[in-house]
Amino acid sequence: MEKMALVTMMLMAVPLMAASPAEVSIWTAAELKAQGEKLVPKMSEKKVASERLATYGNHLTMIAHREADGEAEIHETQADFFFVQSGTATLVFGGEVPGAKTTAPNERRGPSIKGGERKTLSPGDVVHIPARIPHQLLVPAGKEFTYFVIKVDTP
Repeated sequence: MEKMALVTMMLMAVPLMAASPAEVSIWTAAELKAQGEKLVPKMSEKKVASERLATYGNHLTMIAHREADGEAEIHETQADFFFVQSGTATLVFGGEVPGAKTTAPNERRGPSIKGGERKTLSPGDVVHIPARIPHQLLVPAGKEFTYFVIKVDTP
């Protein structure tokens, strides 16, 4: 009888275990600032550095720091969310990327965007860029720009 009660309790616990909440991640403003500052010595010759913070089912998070213009990018299967932490940059989006080359699966890059719209980004701004939309960040000379990114896989 005790074995039957134990088996019953275990079977009742299975749905509870399956219903446990997904991993919760919290990055404080101070932690993101420190992560961004740690990127400065890691910058490439293109004056950009990024670090993946976490990966979840269909999305990932990262922190990025720029001190120069980025390349024009087109992500075929990922949407981007940018959360500006510090600095200022101009986001160019839409238009076309002449001479875009495949740099990784589902990723194309080029030197610039022809046409497109421009929007100045400042701390606190949030941006959503759907998959397949060309976009580029332009950072004024002598300035820097740090932003938290969520990349979401799209169908």
